Amino acid sequence: MSLNDAYQPINCDDYDNLELACQQNLLLTLELKSGEVLKVKASDLVSRKNVEYLIIDDAGSTLEVRLDKIASFSHPQIGTVVVSEE
Repeated sequence: MSLNDAYQPINCDDYDNLELACQQNLLLTLELKSGEVLKVKASDLVSRKNVEYLIIDDAGSTLEVRLDKIASFSHPQIGTVVVSEE
């Protein structure tokens, strides 16, 4: 996964659901476009140089995931969200 790929913003509704997950520190199941599946706590959303990232806590490690690399995320309160581009 190259960080030099042109960033494709995600749909506003999907962003809002991620923002809610961060505000409530929800434990999400993330499926990345690479096929990798992560069970992580959503912490924050940040933007750097026109690229948006989800800050996650994965077993005590803080990681950043580009939003356009997320295929879907799920939690019982919000259901399963298939991420679409803007």
